[in-house]
Amino acid sequence: MQIATERSDQVEAIRALHVQAFEGGAEARLVTQLRNSGDAVISLVAELNGHVAGHILLSRLKAPVRALALAPLATAPQFRLRGVARALVCDALTRANDCDEGLVFVLGDPAFYERFGFSRDLAARYPCRYSGAHFMAVALAAPIAEPCEVVYADAFAALG
Repeated sequence: MQIATERSDQVEAIRALHVQAFEGGAEARLVTQLRNSGDAVISLVAELNGHVAGHILLSRLKAPVRALALAPLATAPQFRLRGVARALVCDALTRANDCDEGLVFVLGDPAFYERFGFSRDLAARYPCRYSGAHFMAVALAAPIAEPCEVVYADAFAALG
């Protein structure tokens, strides 16, 4: 498996992956809107056997701290249970840390994301419209700033 920054010739494959993985177009539109608005910071593709097997996107949060939102993360159904999502999350967090980001937030399954250090307790310190049982954050190497409200990019509002 190879993980690399998305290329322009992969945009359509990434769109199709999200449509297939999420059984609809909302996440695919989110990726497009985050790219077009300039809010996408890290966008990685996992390739297996010459196919786009997975994709992860981290976007800028509106907050006085250096923070990113992890969403969406998708693996093609035929490549699930092969470590694609795990590899994408690990690589994305490493790159975020290398960019001196302080925090990464996610709205997802605690059973999956807690293995990467995401914590509901940490996220609870930062008010957000997505606060709740599935809202988590992980602190990277940079010092954690004082708690403040985090606001997702405008593109997330279209998800509902």
